Amino acid sequence: MELKSLRGIVFLALFSVLAFIGLQVSVFSIQGASGKAFTLFEFIGPMAGGFLGMAGVAAVGIAKLVNLTSSGSQSGIIELIKLSPMMFAAYYFSKNSSRGFADKLGIIVPALAMAAFWLHPVGAQAWYYALYWTIPIIAKFLPDRLFIRSLGSTFTAHAVGSVLFLYTIPTAPILWIGLIPVVAMERAIFALGISCSYVLFTNVLCAVDKLKSISGYVNLEERYVLHI
Repeated sequence: MELKSLRGIVFLALFSVLAFIGLQVSVFSIQGASGKAFTLFEFIGPMAGGFLGMAGVAAVGIAKLVNLTSSGSQSGIIELIKLSPMMFAAYYFSKNSSRGFADKLGIIVPALAMAAFWLHPVGAQAWYYALYWTIPIIAKFLPDRLFIRSLGSTFTAHAVGSVLFLYTIPTAPILWIGLIPVVAMERAIFALGISCSYVLFTNVLCAVDKLKSISGYVNLEERYVLHI
């Protein structure tokens, strides 16, 4: 998406407002990190890559960084860990047209995360936890469907965040094993939220085009435009 286009400006404006709000609203507590939680931003962050490509990846990082510096909270390890996973998720989401090995990074990142998890003494004792990260790899070889793409995206963030957490925060195998059913529910909800937010933004930007009688700035995925 060209940032000079009306769609680009509208998206960035809406994204900035919703990002600010979303980062303030906690959704799920982060197990093993007292007082820390995932926020509503998990539902909208990845789809920025779908509209802006690499600029969307940067927008996610900037939104998280601005929130971190403006909130007045100390830049602890947990906050820094929460910064990069969403950027990888946005990248994964942006590469929807690259299937199979065409998106090498989309496959390499979760694969490396699995290897890093298994090489850690604690992770090795809960090795099957990392099998979740086969999901973004498998998704690359399936037909591009919005929910599957969203699932791959949120599990990419999960892979990066989990490994960073494992290597920086003291944990025990029992924690990771106990998280297995929690992760299934949590990531399914995130994937659904990402899908819904993407459809919503697609239709808002399409409506902007109609309102202003402009078109051609960027290719929106017309299959997600609702015809009422």
